[in-house]
Amino acid sequence: MLSKLIFGLVITLAAIFVFLLVMTILAGLLAPVFNTVPISYNFRSIRARWTSTIVAILGIAGTVGVFVAMLSLARGFRATLVASGSPGNALVMRAGSPSEMMGGITLDSVRIVQDAPGVAHDSSGPLVTQEVVGVVPFPLITTGTDANVQVRGVSSNVLEIRKFVHIVQGRMFQPGLNELLVGKNASRTYKGLTLGNSVGFGGGHWKIVGVFDAGSSAFDSEVWCDATILNQVLLRPANIFQSATVHLTSPSDFQRFKDAVTSDPRLNVDATREIDYYAKQSTTMTRLISILGGLVAVIMAVGAVFGALNTMYAAVSERGREIATMRALGFNSTNVLLSFLFEALFISILGGILGCLVVLPLNGLTTNTMNFQTFSNVAFAFKITSNLLLAGMAFALVMGVLGGLLPAIRASIRPVAVALREL
Repeated sequence: MLSKLIFGLVITLAAIFVFLLVMTILAGLLAPVFNTVPISYNFRSIRARWTSTIVAILGIAGTVGVFVAMLSLARGFRATLVASGSPGNALVMRAGSPSEMMGGITLDSVRIVQDAPGVAHDSSGPLVTQEVVGVVPFPLITTGTDANVQVRGVSSNVLEIRKFVHIVQGRMFQPGLNELLVGKNASRTYKGLTLGNSVGFGGGHWKIVGVFDAGSSAFDSEVWCDATILNQVLLRPANIFQSATVHLTSPSDFQRFKDAVTSDPRLNVDATREIDYYAKQSTTMTRLISILGGLVAVIMAVGAVFGALNTMYAAVSERGREIATMRALGFNSTNVLLSFLFEALFISILGGILGCLVVLPLNGLTTNTMNFQTFSNVAFAFKITSNLLLAGMAFALVMGVLGGLLPAIRASIRPVAVALREL
């Protein structure tokens, strides 16, 4: 993924520089014909005022970096939760339940669901896992403070239902025993959650017998065990579960399955595609990160725009004689406006490129936060895509236009006679 991003960024940068080079050559060749200000003049001006230019570039780069980083954070969180769902699975909960934590389904209802049309079977029977979820505090390795970990009670056939989950160390837990499977991120994040160790919670002692890889989904931050035993330890009714996950014979069978279980008078349940459920679970946190990131980026953008304004206004002030000379030579106000606007856009492009390069190493870096839907910690990685990098470049160009347009207009409408009197 990182190599693809680097390749995409290199192609983008190459295209930008080729475009600028072609424009420079064309401007130099066509300047005598169309009487436009040569772009080489802007490059010499930027070089002559390099200190103020660097300040403007750094301001835009910092803003673009924060903008891309916050959006990649939101995208990474959403991607982690969405990866937890499978289009071939359906999640069944009590009708009206907003999440598994608030759900409830009886064992009798699970048995009815198992016989619904569209449910896949293997040699052991219907591929349905009734599940119990709870939140248990474990100390973080980094700080030693407790953080909530979601403990999920599952059926022994769960790996046949969530086929993207694989045990990478140890073995599967045995039904009826206090044994745990730990997600790879949970094992790296919390003290004591390592293969062969024993931990205590809910008044019981558990032995960690395996570590699983759930394909960078939210399950990697969870701890799994036998659902019946977890119900007993948490002192919950033995015949009540939070949800049931069903593996369908085909994703296209979902509607048939949903119609069957929701119309059955013996049931009070609703069915959702598992992938849709987890996408919805990511909405609140993704929106929060995006809003906060957007606010920070806008505040920084205001500062960057003022920095660009200051740089360009200073350039206009210092170049009064140059502007007067260009106007006396026959360049009109439109030529001058476009010349200064191009200079501002070129500075913003450099700032955008620098901001994208600085933030690129964050791609794949893992962090964790609380999922407000489940009140448990979820580990996820920054996800920087080519679209985000292009959005960052577009944001930089917007700041360049806002920071350069007014000074460019001032330079273009300055009366020639006033400018000449200052010589």
